[in-house]
Amino acid sequence: MSMKNENQNQKAAIYPGSFDPPTYGHLDLIQRALRLFDYLVVAVAKNDAKLTPLFPVEERIEMLRELTQEMPQVEVTAFDGLTADFARQRKISHLVRGLRAISDYEFEFSLAIINQRLNSNIDTVCLMPSEPYLFLSSRWVREVARFGGDLSQFVPPFVEKKLRQKFGFLREDQE
Repeated sequence: MSMKNENQNQKAAIYPGSFDPPTYGHLDLIQRALRLFDYLVVAVAKNDAKLTPLFPVEERIEMLRELTQEMPQVEVTAFDGLTADFARQRKISHLVRGLRAISDYEFEFSLAIINQRLNSNIDTVCLMPSEPYLFLSSRWVREVARFGGDLSQFVPPFVEKKLRQKFGFLREDQE
């Protein structure tokens, strides 16, 4: 087990996702999960079935590490393959997932069932974000960024800067 603190009595969880890009909604769920668990592995999926990611895995890890740098009980890493297998390798039996709106429920419910069938030791904990983040998604953040919109309420300044660079809305004198 490669946890920073290898205390067997700690309750640990994995928060898997694409995090493309990390948002204040992700940070909110990380903070909420830390109220329930002693240790959290934020796991960036390498093989995400979504469209081609905006940021490479390494850059998403870098952004998440900056986002959680004041949280020693958070580890940010990447994984390839099935979440259920990654959880088994890490000997962690809890997954954390965000449940924003009723439209997320069916997807998250079926994902929890599949993960439990693949690894019978897994329990999925769905957390609702704080009210300002109920409808926030990385997809919407990318869309706002694509058209040069105000991102300040959705992502930290360093993520906003990377998005503006990616979409060409950052002048050289702003870098």
